[in-house]
Amino acid sequence: MPPEISLREAYGQTLVELGRENPDIVVLDADLSKSTMTQFFAKEFPERFFDCGIAEQNMVSIAAGLAASGKIPFASTFAVFAPGRCFDQVRMSVAQPRLNVKLVVTHGGITVGEDGTSHQSIEDLSLACSLPGFNVIVPADAIETAQAVKTAAATFGPFYIRLCRPKAPLVHDQSYRFTLGKAVTLNEGRDATIIAIGLMVAPALEAAAKLKRDGINCTVLNMSTLKPIDEAAIIKASAETGAFVTAEEHLKHGGLGSIVAQVVAKNRPVPMELIAIKDTYAQSGKPAELLERYGLTAKDIEKAVRRVIARARTH
Repeated sequence: MPPEISLREAYGQTLVELGRENPDIVVLDADLSKSTMTQFFAKEFPERFFDCGIAEQNMVSIAAGLAASGKIPFASTFAVFAPGRCFDQVRMSVAQPRLNVKLVVTHGGITVGEDGTSHQSIEDLSLACSLPGFNVIVPADAIETAQAVKTAAATFGPFYIRLCRPKAPLVHDQSYRFTLGKAVTLNEGRDATIIAIGLMVAPALEAAAKLKRDGINCTVLNMSTLKPIDEAAIIKASAETGAFVTAEEHLKHGGLGSIVAQVVAKNRPVPMELIAIKDTYAQSGKPAELLERYGLTAKDIEKAVRRVIARARTH
């Protein structure tokens, strides 16, 4: 089994690296720096760290002002609070003027666990992707997180990067190089394609391994850049396999499945199955229990692949 590493810690440590390299990097938080791990940056660069308190709207507005003044601000809180609590400020102060603000949020999805519905962000990707000019990234592991954060720092424009609360198994090795807007092929097959983001990438690989034992070979794509999405990779996979399963820790509406379906419908229609949260809010519980209850496991992906292949054969 690959080691499990915290994406949040990878983010915090990468911020410190960036801070040492570039004096224009500044970091903002909303009273959650011990959880988002921006505390690492605060400890080393206290003069460039701004704790805005429990005031996410103010945090985004301050970040916008810093960006307009030539700084490169990273603003962090939980995903449920940004863009949820401060969508108007993100839209008006960051997206419309296309300022160089980097929103890096943690505790995305339902795997915040026992914190319950009020802290489970399952609509955030839909909101972030709706904003013109925004780059939206959902890293699959700590290695990809570090590289995505460095890419955001080096690329002008607004970013939304969504991280999870639990540690996640490594799906990449140290030779991996993140490229904005490009999917990564983690497994190759001709029978179906599984496209996954974030915490769902590891279960996608697990499902593909189990299916292979039964002679079903799947391509697995890590679509870590949700916007701009890699249309070429989707079109190529649809031509090669003719059947898609998408997997995300997000509502079915407006996330990965919806975006992939748009590309497929326009360019090369194929049968699709969407592994995502249905039209409901989740309960409180342990992360693994919630993933199982709401159909977000390797077993659910495996079943979806079998269904979509059966549909493709009669298509």
